[in-house]
Amino acid sequence: MIHFRLMHKTTRRSLLSTAGLSAAGLVAAKSVGAAAHQHGASAPAQGPAHAHGGGANGPSFRAGGAVDNALNGFDPTELLRDFDWGRTTRLPSGRVLREWTIHALDKEIEVAPGVSFPAWTFNGRVPGPTLRCREGERLRIEFVNGSAHPHTMHFHGIHPSDMDGVPGQGAGLVEPGMRTVYEFDAEPFGLHLYHCHAAPLAEHIARGMFGTFIVDPRAGRPEADELVMVQAGWNTTFDAEGNQLYHVNGIPFCYMHEPVRVRRGELVRIYLSNLLEYDPVNSFHLHGNFFQHFPTGTSLTPIEFTDTIAQVQGQRGILEMRFPHLGQFMFHAHKSEFAELGWMGLFEVVA
Repeated sequence: MIHFRLMHKTTRRSLLSTAGLSAAGLVAAKSVGAAAHQHGASAPAQGPAHAHGGGANGPSFRAGGAVDNALNGFDPTELLRDFDWGRTTRLPSGRVLREWTIHALDKEIEVAPGVSFPAWTFNGRVPGPTLRCREGERLRIEFVNGSAHPHTMHFHGIHPSDMDGVPGQGAGLVEPGMRTVYEFDAEPFGLHLYHCHAAPLAEHIARGMFGTFIVDPRAGRPEADELVMVQAGWNTTFDAEGNQLYHVNGIPFCYMHEPVRVRRGELVRIYLSNLLEYDPVNSFHLHGNFFQHFPTGTSLTPIEFTDTIAQVQGQRGILEMRFPHLGQFMFHAHKSEFAELGWMGLFEVVA
């Protein structure tokens, strides 16, 4: 298996111009010898990893090769509908107290067949757990840093400054082996984020330290088949000049190999957020259908009926749709470059 560390200076554009290589093969071909380079040794000579078999890459990522979800310890298909409601008790006032324990962990993740990336994670997965609660509850998050690097947890929402999870405020940086507690009220309702806010911030996000934070309105939302999709990328060259792979929920092309199954006529609700680093804008396009768009989810009234939206980093929105036709319908970034390097998938509509 090829492991990424400090990479050769290679841009996404030069990778795209390399004829005959799959996305995974392109990455593999440009990253051999990284561990040796990290320790000051010369990188060994290595030929290109070809798209159709052979070498560490194996078969083309898009043509059928898939990562080992068991090895990674998480399955992007399961992450779609995995909502972590934490543990609940009642405060003396009768108010709900909802609690979680989150661990920062350094973890190798297979991001393409035979290709491993040194991720920094929340609870050993990318994205981190989808934390879900109800408006007005008291939230308590114990953060344990099991990583070799200082980290924090910064939540989008309304809270006191000492709970903001940034250096110099409250607990500040949480050093390796240490822990802290973040406690605040669940407000406002909507679709929010959490991520590490340690410097260099871009690297901590690009390495995978982010997740979804959902605050349901007191009266709830209409019943639906709910899905979480977090857009991001892997900067495998570590040059901060764009990404070599793009994904939703951690693994490029995962929903091409395992289409997202939904039922015809059923309301589908997507909690979509963008945590892509090193590229200024991401997008979501749905084939053969339109959706209602609720930016940030802080209003129960949609602003548009469309098939494509754009998001800058940290932007998010709720998308609601019903599929009137059976069959497979593609969804992907409408930036072709992103789609061709991993950010694409299929809905499979069944009766």
